Amino acid sequence: MQEKKRKQKNLFMVYPPGFPTINQGEDFTKVLATSEWTLDYPPFFAWFEYVLSHVAKYFDQEMLKVHNLNYFNSTTLLFQRFSVIFTDVLFVYAVRECCKCIDGRKASKDLTEKPQFILSVLLLWNFGLLIVDHIHFQYNGFLSGIMLLSIARIFQKRHIEGAFLFAVLLHFKHIYVYVAPAYGIYLLRSYCFTASKPDGSVRWNSFSFIRVISLGLIVFLVSALSLGPFLALNQLPQVFSRLFPFKRGLCHAYWAPNFWALYNSVDKVLSVIGLELKLLDPNKIPKASMTSGLVQQFEHTVLPSVTPWATVICTLIAILPSVFCLWFKPQGPRGFLRCLILCALSSFMFGWHVHEKAILLAILPMSLLSVEKAGDASVFLILTTTGHYSLFPLLFTTPELPIKILLMLLFTIYSISSLMTLFRKERPLFNWMETFYLLGLGPLEVCCEFVFPLTSWKLKYPFIPLLLTSGYCAVGVTYAWCRLYASMLTGPPVGKTKKR
Repeated sequence: MQEKKRKQKNLFMVYPPGFPTINQGEDFTKVLATSEWTLDYPPFFAWFEYVLSHVAKYFDQEMLKVHNLNYFNSTTLLFQRFSVIFTDVLFVYAVRECCKCIDGRKASKDLTEKPQFILSVLLLWNFGLLIVDHIHFQYNGFLSGIMLLSIARIFQKRHIEGAFLFAVLLHFKHIYVYVAPAYGIYLLRSYCFTASKPDGSVRWNSFSFIRVISLGLIVFLVSALSLGPFLALNQLPQVFSRLFPFKRGLCHAYWAPNFWALYNSVDKVLSVIGLELKLLDPNKIPKASMTSGLVQQFEHTVLPSVTPWATVICTLIAILPSVFCLWFKPQGPRGFLRCLILCALSSFMFGWHVHEKAILLAILPMSLLSVEKAGDASVFLILTTTGHYSLFPLLFTTPELPIKILLMLLFTIYSISSLMTLFRKERPLFNWMETFYLLGLGPLEVCCEFVFPLTSWKLKYPFIPLLLTSGYCAVGVTYAWCRLYASMLTGPPVGKTKKR
């Protein structure tokens, strides 16, 4: 399946490889008005695909014409696949650097039981990344590679490089702005302040203006390179309006398994009950349905409707405890990583119009923690299993059904078995309740894919599989988020008295 949602800013007269390009002399605004796709990626991604388009023209010129929105042939597909594979080289390198940051002193002599080996498999063969990039077709591996490499540089005390990579990443895909608080607070606390008191609190007289200026200069130069041309052309308002499309509605077409999925589920159940009991007037039910599969605004039937600002406030409230903990109770680079994951998960839980694939922002960095502590391994397995299963609706055709089931089973079985072997001398990774919940995904899949299509409810209540999948997975994601928060809030601080 092709992912058609590859965007360009109107500063460039090209469209992404494999999809239409705007030729010289064409009216961009007119073309955009007739297109079903919007331009909601930052400028660096436009430059990235501008470069790819110069390679794409040697494969097939037709894929670069703007009006060929549904154009497809084998040559186009070949180029798209190879472009994803080629750019994944950065992801492979980033995984290699992350493996160097893992403590392997207690590792087994068996290569397959070493934390570094397990981590490399968990990242390189990640099920979610595999189906999103190589079946659904996107460049998340390339972007995740930049993020993981930035994290590795932070672990290696190469803070300037880490900050630069993250600044570049933000201008490739702005969804990473959700984890910016973790970077900002950690760099200020552990890099700009060069020393701490014996109790771990900040030593205020150790503040370095030179380091602050150097970080600020990096952010400014990267932002100027990215947004400067748009500022010169007076197009910044248009850029930001497309980067933050609040008119798209609270939830994506396929609900992400977050708090709003549970909220929508409760509202939908209450509305059905209300209609059956004739407590609600059918004529007063909002016409825009949150279960229609369309990207649009809608109003809840029974519960209060949610506004964009409400999600912003909820997200900030959810992020603040982890950020405060990072400042007042520093736990070193691993505390930074834990805060980053919590910021990603909090935004996933309460953000506006969250895509289901955004769960990878938390799953991939969580892999680093999973090979170091049994408690983190347990959280990782619950998060990754439920998060990956929530991606199933992306692959909805019959030929893809056995592929996604087999790939997820292989990755899940390896993840559980390898981490259980790694921590076999410690407590079990799951209690009876967690085991029962994870095993429940099997009957859920059978019900949604095989039983429900045979029932008469398919026509009357077509939203049920989506509601069940998103709601059930939202419980697991919420549970993992709570457990991860508890581990950060109760973890001991790392006192640093020596100058860095």
